Amino acid sequence: MDKNSNTYTFIYASVMVILVAAALAYVNGALKEKQNKNVEVDKMSQILSSVNIRPAYSEAEAKYNEVITAAYLVNEQGEVVSDNAKEAFAADKTKLAVFEATVDGSKKYIIPLYGAGLWGDIWGYVSLNDDANTIYAASFSHKGETPGLGAEIATEKFQEPFAGKQIFKDGKLLSLAVLKAGAVPDERDYVDAITGGTRTSEGVEKMLKNCLLQYEAFFKNIQAKEEEVSHE
Repeated sequence: MDKNSNTYTFIYASVMVILVAAALAYVNGALKEKQNKNVEVDKMSQILSSVNIRPAYSEAEAKYNEVITAAYLVNEQGEVVSDNAKEAFAADKTKLAVFEATVDGSKKYIIPLYGAGLWGDIWGYVSLNDDANTIYAASFSHKGETPGLGAEIATEKFQEPFAGKQIFKDGKLLSLAVLKAGAVPDERDYVDAITGGTRTSEGVEKMLKNCLLQYEAFFKNIQAKEEEVSHE
């Protein structure tokens, strides 16, 4: 065949496209399992960070299996609808997942959070003590907030002040306020907003309230059981 002909050029280009596509498909298939595993381990690390545990990547899965003692799904009435840990781990924001952890001999309830910042999605996890009211720790992340401003939600400096704050006042779930300098606090517990990151800080406040309110009945069920035990 004449290598200078249009037919040769077309056949050559077609073969090359097919070969490249086949190679990419093979590589994608070969790496997919590893990619999925990386996503799982990253999620485990994020969950652990909400109870102040930050293991190395190679140790994250083992530490997760050690610390997380249960994972399940609940409904808005606070009832467990599935105790399948794998289903809870894979749940998205349309389902209410709960993770239980044991830290220093004490039970913690970990709740996933989903929201919106200035430039995109923000998310995280907040852990509550066994009173289902007092925050033990919190961890946040983001898709594309501004470095040095909104992106500061992913730093320990922003996250640490959440510890010890309470989400209930007089039996009502109020969540927390995230206040900029000079703002007057209301009856809610609060943490300081990020200087120059007002929109992202507001996003964190809305995320906390919107997500935690969905678990209000679940928290109250725990509190009622704790009260019964204390009176026995």
